[in-house]
Amino acid sequence: MQPVSQVSGLGGPGHRLNLLLSSPAWRTDSWADRLPQLLEPMGVSSVRAASAREAERVMRQVSVHLAVVDLTVPLDGQAGENVEEGGTRILELLSRLESPPPTVVIQAPRTSRDSQRSMTAALRCGAFAVVDHSAADLELLLGVMQRCLSKFYQNQWPGQSSPGPSGLC
Repeated sequence: MQPVSQVSGLGGPGHRLNLLLSSPAWRTDSWADRLPQLLEPMGVSSVRAASAREAERVMRQVSVHLAVVDLTVPLDGQAGENVEEGGTRILELLSRLESPPPTVVIQAPRTSRDSQRSMTAALRCGAFAVVDHSAADLELLLGVMQRCLSKFYQNQWPGQSSPGPSGLC
């Protein structure tokens, strides 16, 4: 997985899909750490943004074909108790792109009221799916991403004109 400062290489030769993963830097050994290792051999180029500001830089530099957004990612790279969450900001930025990518949202456990607000914000911004953080394991996310790509790209890699042996399924 490439750091945000090196995203200019995304989408280069051999890469069929650009995947934006926004996940807080303080989360270790998560789906965001393992997905790139599994998907890179298939031509998926992943970049992890640890804040909404980093995600914004990525979106300015490269076409994002699919995004997985953890709503608890901070607005800036700061950590701590009273840090403003930036996941909703990422969703807004993605929805404003000329060609908004399909998006999978990871929602943190919250009160029923806050959970409803997060769900409403995600769906208003066009999220394909909302997954609770407690259920966000690698297998579930791969399945949701496959369905997402199937629906939005008709089982073809983005930009591919006709289905062939390199299709998604």
